[in-house]
Amino acid sequence: MLSGIIRPTAGRAKVLGFDLAKDSAKIKRRIGYLSQKFTLYYDLTVDENIEFFAEVHQVKNFKPRRDELLAFTRLEPFRRRLAENLSGGMKQKLALACTLIHTPDLLLLDEPTTGVDPVSRRDFWKILLRLVQSNITIVMTTPYLDEAERGTHVALMHNGNFAVVDTPQKIKTLMKGSIVEFVCSDFRKASAVAKKLAGVTEVQAFGDRLHLVLKDIEKDFPEIRRRLQEEGIRCDQWRSISPSLENVFISLTKKDSEVGHNA
Repeated sequence: MLSGIIRPTAGRAKVLGFDLAKDSAKIKRRIGYLSQKFTLYYDLTVDENIEFFAEVHQVKNFKPRRDELLAFTRLEPFRRRLAENLSGGMKQKLALACTLIHTPDLLLLDEPTTGVDPVSRRDFWKILLRLVQSNITIVMTTPYLDEAERGTHVALMHNGNFAVVDTPQKIKTLMKGSIVEFVCSDFRKASAVAKKLAGVTEVQAFGDRLHLVLKDIEKDFPEIRRRLQEEGIRCDQWRSISPSLENVFISLTKKDSEVGHNA
């Protein structure tokens, strides 16, 4: 909708100062859109895909810009390779290069790193950070909250609604209490024991780790360790940690679910 592809059913919005309902053509010329699914042409080379999108956006004398983008995305050595023979990370870089060929002011990215290997994901983020430094505004959706922490502003969504919109730093302040991370011998039993303790306001599971949100860490932490030992649960690691966006998101969605259940 923000890219002008479908019309809004209600309400009004402006993108780069242009009315979404009246000026969609003007908006499209000034934005770049990268979809979650790879939508380029497998039977064209890297060079040919970029050339095609340059023609779509009516970019004249595009070759200097293409060479600049190939160097920027480190795709220069692969410019004659067919798109179908690129790795997942390289396909996303090519899609980004095609999106940038007309030098947009706003970039809309739909989960660009989903399914991409960790090394390519890191490289992709390096490219995005360099784009921000060149005064391009980036709006990005991602299921990875560690990625969201890199943004200047974050909107956490739950059930199609914004739960909170603010800077990552301010969102983290919504987490009340202290968080202690435990790695225990019996994960499920430790979780059940922790949930019964008065000083524990929340229990969050992260793989083989438990994050316990405590009202008063100095008072409640020794009691937790004592109770776990009494239950025969060995804890090999424990440490106090700062809240992450993931901690806040789990807390917000849990409270929302509890309100809905009680209602």
